[in-house]
Amino acid sequence: MTTIVNKVWPEGYVEANGIRMHYWRTGDGRKAPVSPEGGKPALVLCHGFSDNGLCWRPIAQMLEDDFDIVMVDARGHGLSDAPETGYTTADRADDVAGVVKALGLAKPAILGHSMGASTAAAAAAQYPDLFGKVLLEDPAWFAEGSRRQATTDEERAAWNKERHDRIIEQKQMTKEALIAMCRQNSPTWQEAELDAWAESKQQLSPHVVGGTESKPRPWQEIAAAITVPTLLITASNEKGGIVTPEIAAAAKALNPKIEVVLINDAGHNIRREATAAYIKVVKRFLDV
Repeated sequence: MTTIVNKVWPEGYVEANGIRMHYWRTGDGRKAPVSPEGGKPALVLCHGFSDNGLCWRPIAQMLEDDFDIVMVDARGHGLSDAPETGYTTADRADDVAGVVKALGLAKPAILGHSMGASTAAAAAAQYPDLFGKVLLEDPAWFAEGSRRQATTDEERAAWNKERHDRIIEQKQMTKEALIAMCRQNSPTWQEAELDAWAESKQQLSPHVVGGTESKPRPWQEIAAAITVPTLLITASNEKGGIVTPEIAAAAKALNPKIEVVLINDAGHNIRREATAAYIKVVKRFLDV
């Protein structure tokens, strides 16, 4: 198992899409972010639901020698603003595009997990000239007719209330209790994952459940609209992966710029469950 040194990089805020967005940035890996005019190519990381930017820390430490990495806290997550509304995938796509523009990043690559992967895909589709490459770790792309797609308004409301109550419950837990819970529920995760994961649950705003009140733009439209090289990283459905082989094949058929890689030894949290295989395919796609 890879050992990760506990380090934190410079942080900052930008105004983007009408709110204040927080980010961590590796920059030159020593003192301060590199200037937009030169230095390492930029890589933007978008975390999953209920996580924060620093939940990328183990991966960022493996990539910071080659990239100026920007780890964004999504709205309602981490230290970014938590407005009462605006939690759709399209809203988050506008947010991350605003961060890229505010920081003056030139054609960065963008890598996202789960909710963050859906955000990255939507941002690339909505802003075709903004990104150089797109990497999607098991985005929330569900099959037509699946239970997630076919939920009634009443079922969706009940699910949102359950999520809301769970967020409140976890915000009231100590970090130590959250770490113990994560260690028990995810025994294959390395210890370096646990601190940021626990902190993210304490930071999470209950407002974030609002984005699930309406159905998002179909993933097929988003996949077809991406104009740059894209890597779709999928996992074992038996272990909890969302994207099925059928969805992956359909995405590739819709857009020849999409490459699919299956990491069968992991579930939904691919980078946390199969780190070595994950970083290998990411580096290969990014030409590292």
